Amino acid sequence: MKIGVVSQWYPPEGVFIPGSLAQGLAGRGHTVRVLTTFPNYPYGRIFPGWKQRWRHRETDGPVAVRRVPAYPSHDTSATRRALSHLSFGASSVVAGSAWLAGVDVTYVYHPPPTAIALAALLRATRRTPVVLHVQDLWPDAVTGSGMASVGRLGRALETGIGALMRTAYRTADVIVTISPVMAEQVVARGADPDRVRVVLNWTDDSLFRPVPVTPEARSVLGHRGRCTVMFAGNLGLLQGLDTAVRAAAAVRERMDLVLVGSGADEDQIRRLAVESGADNVRFVGRRPANEMAALYAAADFQLICLRDLPELRGATPSKLQAAMACGVPVIASVAGDAAALIQSSGGGLVSRPGDWRALAARFAEAAALPRQRRDEMGRQARQVYQDRMSLRVGVDQFEDILAKLNTRRGRR
Repeated sequence: MKIGVVSQWYPPEGVFIPGSLAQGLAGRGHTVRVLTTFPNYPYGRIFPGWKQRWRHRETDGPVAVRRVPAYPSHDTSATRRALSHLSFGASSVVAGSAWLAGVDVTYVYHPPPTAIALAALLRATRRTPVVLHVQDLWPDAVTGSGMASVGRLGRALETGIGALMRTAYRTADVIVTISPVMAEQVVARGADPDRVRVVLNWTDDSLFRPVPVTPEARSVLGHRGRCTVMFAGNLGLLQGLDTAVRAAAAVRERMDLVLVGSGADEDQIRRLAVESGADNVRFVGRRPANEMAALYAAADFQLICLRDLPELRGATPSKLQAAMACGVPVIASVAGDAAALIQSSGGGLVSRPGDWRALAARFAEAAALPRQRRDEMGRQARQVYQDRMSLRVGVDQFEDILAKLNTRRGRR
């Protein structure tokens, strides 16, 4: 097949799903063309060495990539975020029609919803079928993040995004969600249930895998010989890390919480750690991707944390797949599908989201577990990842979806 991929995010950015899928499909003999913008996530600034310009083309191994200019932003301003998404939608339509001319099917990575603009045009003018890969439930993810305005302006924003998402759902020939609960949620918001599929997200299998513990990684985490719980990733507004800090403060004599990453909520979380006397909470900042597997191995548990919002019950944070792929057990303050997956795999401990006392109890329980039991939980998590969530399994499922759409189009 000739496959078009449209995503505002693409390597070298850390959003790896579109890139790994493109590589996986190209590796199976398909012709893959990507339309994206210039790398700026998660800082909202163009990466060093890159300059925005029209007519930029490159190759990423067997994949051809066209980058178009867009307004870069990833801060807490809803206006600047909206401008970033709208500018990519407009640039993709202007430059992408010729670039994706002749593709058999178009894959669109969501968010943002404006990424579907070009695919919608190709479907209207050339009858090119569209696969929409939904990672977040909008507008709920926007309004629940705390970035959206309140009052009349906030309601108008929610209404506008909701209308845009309903249009996107109607446009897509297949809507792929990342969990069963999210599938139910998009159907409740107007998607045709016959068009909805579930494909669990994978991680970067080349980076996240079981590796030996190294003294260097233990040094980075400041390992002090007791249970070390690590949170890796975005210290953002939806993670609810205030719950984790309060829980860690309550059991400060028994465990350490190490936060690896940065994000919009980092300053507030740092202040809370000081105010609550959580001297067992450490911040080590962002680390290179090629160091992460070693850091996972050096920690005893990985923390998965999300706020208690209905729209997040269908979310499966990418750090969960990374931990499972590394064979590391998790402690999770989540609800919905992520909680069910952890419990069914036997790969971790779960508490109610937003409940710091319940999470503190899980921290204490984890600290009391013998090493043999921790290792067993990690092995179980790794096996479930390989069987249900790996890149190979994901590419199998997407290849089947795309091939069936292409066959249907050929019959028409």
